[in-house]
Amino acid sequence: MRSLVTQRITHKNAPASLRCQERRVAPARVWLPQAVPKDISSVKNTSDVWDFKDFAKRIAAAALGTTTALSLILSPALAASELVRLPASTDPSIFAAQRTLVEAWTIVGQAFVDPSFNGHDWESELRDHMMTAYSSSSSSEAFGEISRMLEDLGDPYTRRVPPEEYAAFRVSSDGELQGVGMLIANEPINGHLLVLAPIKGGPADRAGILPGDEVTSINGMSMEGWNGEKAARLLRGRGGTEVRVRLARRTGGIPGVPARPEPLPAVEYREVSLRRERVQLSPLFFAALPPPALPPGTGALMPVGMDGRVRQPDGPIGYLRLTSFSSNAAAEMREAIQELEAAGASSYILDLRNNPGGLVRSSIDIARLWLDGSPVVFNVSGREPDEIQSQLVDAPGSALTHRPLAVLVNSRSASAAEILSGALHDNHRAVILGDTNTYGKGKIQSVFELQDGSALFVTVARYQTPNGTEIDRIGIVPDHSCVLPGAPASDDDEGSGSSSFMAGLPMVPGSEVALLESLMGDSCVVAARDVLRDEVAIVANAARVASDIVQPVAMQSTPQTTILPPPA
Repeated sequence: MRSLVTQRITHKNAPASLRCQERRVAPARVWLPQAVPKDISSVKNTSDVWDFKDFAKRIAAAALGTTTALSLILSPALAASELVRLPASTDPSIFAAQRTLVEAWTIVGQAFVDPSFNGHDWESELRDHMMTAYSSSSSSEAFGEISRMLEDLGDPYTRRVPPEEYAAFRVSSDGELQGVGMLIANEPINGHLLVLAPIKGGPADRAGILPGDEVTSINGMSMEGWNGEKAARLLRGRGGTEVRVRLARRTGGIPGVPARPEPLPAVEYREVSLRRERVQLSPLFFAALPPPALPPGTGALMPVGMDGRVRQPDGPIGYLRLTSFSSNAAAEMREAIQELEAAGASSYILDLRNNPGGLVRSSIDIARLWLDGSPVVFNVSGREPDEIQSQLVDAPGSALTHRPLAVLVNSRSASAAEILSGALHDNHRAVILGDTNTYGKGKIQSVFELQDGSALFVTVARYQTPNGTEIDRIGIVPDHSCVLPGAPASDDDEGSGSSSFMAGLPMVPGSEVALLESLMGDSCVVAARDVLRDEVAIVANAARVASDIVQPVAMQSTPQTTILPPPA
């Protein structure tokens, strides 16, 4: 599970402790040991709330050159004559690790949420780890010293991520990639590289590539022995460039006479040239589920919707499953809600099970779709835990829908998923269903890009729900269980019958029907339908009572004409 939340989109109205966004750290200045340090800024983004201009006051300079010593000022109070010298390796790869270590140490010293650094003297930490890195026999061992330094903080979310892993994270959080739009994986029996699905509308989809096609070569290189991730890196690249892919498609044979050997499937080979482009990855799947039978005597109408349409209480249930909080998640959900509203949805299920989180900004934008006005989404505190700030919906307006809402969670719902669940619950907008508490990650990270292409994830804040409920190591407590009365509890934390699918990928023939059937057998979906049935009945009955009150008043306000009999 990727248990992290990062807010990467700068927003001028966010509270101070949340405006710390993705930052690219500028290369450290090179200083001769005897030079007097100058005032520098280690971060390009000057709008960040953590005042990185103070970096110059805290860490004035680092002598990162090809010299045999590193000279650092560890405190602004130190004069130039009190520079601390640390040895720098003459091995370029080990020296690169030392440079990255200094970079990471500087960022943590300024941004980490715990000013005591888990009881460690952070200035002394640099000397110890730099000396160990200097004595390393390999670059991997030297880079490992960065992880050991960060482990001293006692925070599993503050860590360095290698360039390859960071590139994958960017794809996940940005919701897009530069490539051909094709999901591939190794077939488990013979290891062949197969197409799981082309991404709808992408280059592979337009070229007619189908699920099950085997990728035999890319740019003339045989894929024998290649895994999916290695091949995917070859398919990705700068937009506008081309890549040649050779495919094998096996056609099914016609069943023959029993006991007669079946002919081998025919193999059709083709080579296509695909132009790389920016491909959108949707984190959302949505569908209209049939509603449960309403209690006898339920009112016949629901309140008029935001679009002016009259709703029937027996309208479908809008089901939305969000797999991650990427930068395009809110826009995708807005379109889905509008489409389900047009289909007459009477209530909604928002499925956040197994959602590991993502961008904090995305959770705020999605909360805006369900909440009126400018309510609190969560409370946040930085280095001073007593100084709590409230993060509000910063674009107040009307929710897209006021229909009853149920949110599904499990122990793998984390970070931004917990922020959204807590916001909808504490603002009395939704009921939460699940058999366990959520993951319990009440910390927010900022992402810093380092010079070597890796990234440093640093915990910069703690958060609580709008009502002040602690999330970290506790999680969101559901209002209802998914276990139906009289039914045994499921050993599966996801709920029995929980469906698996990859949002954003096209459905092959029959798969959507099978998916909907799976959802209808999902214990959490079944439990949510029962809860929503009762809420819809309450709303419909209230609407009927309101209508009964309004009608007599209207009749009384109508002028009455009295007809007198003719005179006798």
